[in-house]
Amino acid sequence: METGIKGTQELVVSQQTSAKSVGSGLLDVFATPSMIALMEKTASESVQPYLEDGQGTVGTKINISHVAATPLGMKVTCTTELVEIDRRKLVFKVEAHDEAGLIGEGTHERFIIQSEPFQQKADAKKDA
Repeated sequence: METGIKGTQELVVSQQTSAKSVGSGLLDVFATPSMIALMEKTASESVQPYLEDGQGTVGTKINISHVAATPLGMKVTCTTELVEIDRRKLVFKVEAHDEAGLIGEGTHERFIIQSEPFQQKADAKKDA
């Protein structure tokens, strides 16, 4: 895997991704948590083809500015670029635009993990 890997995802803002529905506000606009989820998904899916069998990535840090509101029915496009690799740590530049311009930007970190042991360790917390 090398820096420069890019990802793109699109969605149309719906009631399900609104601030009112996800509990982050009272308005029918694209919710910040929904934007962050789209950014994480885009970054994750962009590098998945470069991982070994049994590996995945988990989000560990996000530093995002949500700079403009997007109404229901408008398309949002998220782009990510892998800008740094430090052993298992991956750092992405992330941006989101609606049809009128920039709505969010920042950085996102993910770590490469072995999926099965990671899940087992998380599940073991229920039995502790």
